[in-house]
Amino acid sequence: MPGKNLSRDEAQQRASILAVDGYRVRLDVTSAPDRAADTFRSTTTVTFRCSRPGADTFLDLLAPAVRSVTLNGRALDPATAYDGARVHVDGLAAENVLTVEADCAYSRTGEGLHRFVDPVDGETYLYTHYEPADARRVFANFEQPDLKAPFTFTVTAPAAWDVWSNAPHGTVTAEDGARTWEFAPTEPISTYLTAVVAGPYHVARDHYRRELADGTALEIPLSAMCRKSLAPYFDADEILGVTKLGLDFFHEEFDYPYPFGKYDQAFVPEYNIGAMENPGCVTFKEEFVFRSKVTDAAYEARANVILHEMAHMWFGDLVTMRWWDDLWLKESFADFMGSYGLIGARTRYSSAWVTFANQRKAWAYRQDQFPTTHPITADIRDLEDAKLNFDGITYAKGASVLKQLVAYVGSEAFFEGARRYFKRHAFGNTELGDLLEVLEETSGRDLRAWAAAWLQTSGVNALTPQVTTDSEGRITELAVLQDGDVLRPHRIAVGLYDRDADGALVRTGRIELDVTGARTVVTEAAGLPRPALVLLNDDDLTYCKVRFDEESLETLRTGLGDIRDELARALTWSAVWNLTRDGLMPARDYVALVLRFAGREGNIGVLQSLHAQAKTAVDLYADPAWRGEGGRLLADGALRELREAVPGSDHQLAWARFLAQTAGGAEHLGLVRGLLAGSARIDGLEVDQDLRWSLWLALAASGQAADEELAAELAADNTASGKRHHTQCLAARPTAEAKAAAWSAVIDSDELPSALVEANTAGFSIPAQRDLTALYAAPYFKLLERVWAERTIEIAMRIVGGFFPIAQTDEQTLAEADAWLAGSPQAAPALRRLVLERRDDLARALRAQACDRA
Repeated sequence: MPGKNLSRDEAQQRASILAVDGYRVRLDVTSAPDRAADTFRSTTTVTFRCSRPGADTFLDLLAPAVRSVTLNGRALDPATAYDGARVHVDGLAAENVLTVEADCAYSRTGEGLHRFVDPVDGETYLYTHYEPADARRVFANFEQPDLKAPFTFTVTAPAAWDVWSNAPHGTVTAEDGARTWEFAPTEPISTYLTAVVAGPYHVARDHYRRELADGTALEIPLSAMCRKSLAPYFDADEILGVTKLGLDFFHEEFDYPYPFGKYDQAFVPEYNIGAMENPGCVTFKEEFVFRSKVTDAAYEARANVILHEMAHMWFGDLVTMRWWDDLWLKESFADFMGSYGLIGARTRYSSAWVTFANQRKAWAYRQDQFPTTHPITADIRDLEDAKLNFDGITYAKGASVLKQLVAYVGSEAFFEGARRYFKRHAFGNTELGDLLEVLEETSGRDLRAWAAAWLQTSGVNALTPQVTTDSEGRITELAVLQDGDVLRPHRIAVGLYDRDADGALVRTGRIELDVTGARTVVTEAAGLPRPALVLLNDDDLTYCKVRFDEESLETLRTGLGDIRDELARALTWSAVWNLTRDGLMPARDYVALVLRFAGREGNIGVLQSLHAQAKTAVDLYADPAWRGEGGRLLADGALRELREAVPGSDHQLAWARFLAQTAGGAEHLGLVRGLLAGSARIDGLEVDQDLRWSLWLALAASGQAADEELAAELAADNTASGKRHHTQCLAARPTAEAKAAAWSAVIDSDELPSALVEANTAGFSIPAQRDLTALYAAPYFKLLERVWAERTIEIAMRIVGGFFPIAQTDEQTLAEADAWLAGSPQAAPALRRLVLERRDDLARALRAQACDRA
């Protein structure tokens, strides 16, 4: 499609001559309840100035049809002005008024205006999602973040519906079975941040009030909403409680009043991401409305996302990056603030930094070791690049580096810099230099060298302790060795751990220092007794992979679970997992650590990570000859810990889910079926709907779930969630027919929403069924470019990632990936990046298998 992939150069050229004064957008979605209706009416009037009268430009629009285009009263022929992706206009005046009337398409992929019909009650729900550039699927606009403007929305919807947008609504008028909602103008915001939510949502309301320093009061109406059929499960009081704590915290730290009037939070179906920071109208995936019992880690994750999106109201919405190169200026900050805020806002989630160290950083370490890794400040050539840059570098590595920056300049200097940044650039756009300017002012440090090392280079360093002792067991020298393509300055703490009277491993010494260059001597350690464990990066101040000297590693083999401090323990678990991924620790040794110590892990989020990593270790990193034994060991361990867990506890639920993931033998599957039938019972374990689906998936993947049994379960849970689970179970059956059906459902039709694409690919790609899926490797590589050309980027990304034959873990599949990469130099760079990353996962698995075999 011509011009669909907007380039940075085009955006810069357009911004150099245009300034946008405002948009008036009118949407008519009264057709939405009619499933036969594919489109809605969209009318955009944009007023803008041009510094070069007589020039031409274009608006972005992805719509099935354009009815009319009018520039300054002059009608343009849509047949020539609109090319399918852009509305071209010429002969611009110094001041312009342009109106575009179009028929835009309802979305089923979560891009643009998504339409969902609830299978429970038949109600229809709408919501928008645009980032990075899908507002053009709903209204004509200049789709780039630096052409900010006020937006005034008018939405006509069925009379029984409510409608929300970024600004509060003013008048609501009723006519002919419909109501028209007129919204107040927004503050100047970017196109991708605009939002509309419409439908018969269930709504909970609250209010936030804060006295300001000038003696006035800030009043913020609050609401939280979900589909009506989810209302019985909607814990709005908890959600709004975290919201109010967050508003208190961010006002304290940022010293800039919340700028967008109201604060709505909509939990919406079939959402492609976790949440989106639309100012005044935040959207979340509705999986955060918990239909069944979940562990406290799920509540912590939701609270983190609430605060993450709230931080965006300042970092991203008030002040926005100029182009997607500096996406980190909002996402890294919000990711950091999500964890920082959970503690600073005095929520009940006091282990936020443990979760960050164990989970968010794992994402960053994986992304940063791909051959496609990039600096935090990236080179984003176009919108396809931007889409792929919502990754572990931009989010988790950036947040980790910000945590290092806070340690480097001090928290007060950091937050004072943020306050100046907001005041100086309110409702504007910024680049890296704008942030460094204020931080240099407040810290007194020259941050250019720091930024060059941390923000403008890629890759992760490994830090290893080198310990020498004398004949009496005292340290003669402790040095920190730094490895990596770029050696960076690291502010770290070195923890020295020994056993106390109770046998626990506790910190007996802490030394904080700056690590620079390839080798840094820790002078303060000389003369100290050699500890049982030397833990670099204790307290998780920097971003690095931690290694161990041999004596420390031996301590961990016999006593990892004895480390009393949960953050230190989480850092150690993270380190041994990185050793496993890097082929430096055999996968079976990692599995042995998990089986020996995971039952004693107190942090539920860490425990759930250990489950996922142990399963990956067996499925991908273990010698294929040992996989069967490894799988049995995991299932036996899960069954043992399930029976020993405290009844009704989060740990019991986590072990039950892990048993469902690992069950394969007769004993395990017999218990699974017994739990479903009610003939078996584990004291305190509630087999609720979500756990039932997990158990059915275990039976389906083992070939022990009949079609009629799965159909009966779907009939009992005829919901969107039930449909997803049922689809995954069907695709997981160990038959050639099941795999062919799942493949065809995704490849041969573009009707599936992204949620069902994911369900099919997840069920299709069960590692233990690699013999069944091996024959799809060659067709996969043949269809890649067609999929990329024909599907939306969101769906294409799910297909490319979900069907990649990672489970094969053999040299032949690696050769097929290499052959495609070598033979497809003309393929879209974003597609090549995705394949190259999956190819790297495969090569890593082969290296890890070699280590395990040896």
